[in-house]
Amino acid sequence: MAIDRRGVAQFLRNRREALQPEDVGLPRGRRRRTEGLRREEVAVLCHMSSDYYARLERGAGPQPSEQMIASIAQGLHLSVAERDHLFRLAGHRLPLPGASSSHISPGLLRILDRLEDTPAEIVTELGETLRQTSLGVALTGDTASLTGPARSIGYRWFTDPSSRRLYAPDDHPFLSRLWVCGLREVMALRGRPSRAATLADDLLSRSEEFRTIWDMHEVGVRPAEVKHFAHHELGTLELNCQTLIDPAQSHFLLVYTAVPGTESYEKLQLLSVIGAQQLN
Repeated sequence: MAIDRRGVAQFLRNRREALQPEDVGLPRGRRRRTEGLRREEVAVLCHMSSDYYARLERGAGPQPSEQMIASIAQGLHLSVAERDHLFRLAGHRLPLPGASSSHISPGLLRILDRLEDTPAEIVTELGETLRQTSLGVALTGDTASLTGPARSIGYRWFTDPSSRRLYAPDDHPFLSRLWVCGLREVMALRGRPSRAATLADDLLSRSEEFRTIWDMHEVGVRPAEVKHFAHHELGTLELNCQTLIDPAQSHFLLVYTAVPGTESYEKLQLLSVIGAQQLN
C-alpha cells in the first residue's frame, strides 16, 4: 500500500493542535502561545527527532515504518480507531487486534500522566510493562525498555535470578505460584497459538521450578493486596497495589501507595528524590 503523505500530514497536524500540554502530562508554562502542542514536544513523546516529525507534517521524507507509526500513535494519545486510520494513511497493515496489542488507551494514559508523584505502571495480561512513571522506574527499574520474552515479569522470574531481588524472600514461593497460575489462565483464555502458549512452552523447557508448579494445575491464585519490595537503597517497603483494568486492551494500571505515617510512607518520599536523580 502506498503512503498518503498529504493525509498523514493533515491528520498529524490536526491531532497535535487538538492536544494541550496537560493532556499528556507536560507543564503549560506562563508564556505559552502555541495552539496545542509544539512539534518538538510531540517528537519527544514519540521518541523521535524534531526534524523527522516536522518532515512528516510537511508531507516529506521516507515512508515511516510500522514501529514508527505505532510510536506516533501512542505519543499523540490516539484511540484505537485513530491509530488504525493513521496506519492506513501510512500505507501499512493494521496491527492485530485484541490482547496482543501494546497500544495504550488515551484514558489510561491520561491517568498515568497525572501520577508523577506515585510509583505506577501499565502492564499487559502477560506482565509486560508498557509505561512507567518516574517513581515507578525508581521502584522497580526500567522494565518498559525490555524486549523479547524478558518483557514478561513471569518469564524473568524463572529465567533471571536477579529479578527476584526486588521482592522479599519470604514471598518468593507465593509469587512463583502466582506467575504460573496467571500464565495458565491467560493461555486457557487465548488458546493456541498465542503468545501466552509460546511463553509457557519456553518456560517448560527451561525451568524445573516452573515445570513442577505447572504440573500442579493450580488456578485462582490472586495477588496479595500488600506487596513487599526489597529496594536496593531503601530496604523493605510495604506497598498497597491498586489496579485499574482496561478490558478492551487487557491492560492494567498498577498504582503503588503506602499507608500515611508508616516507615514505608517515609521511604516513598525518599524514592521521589532517587527518581529525580535518575532522570538527571
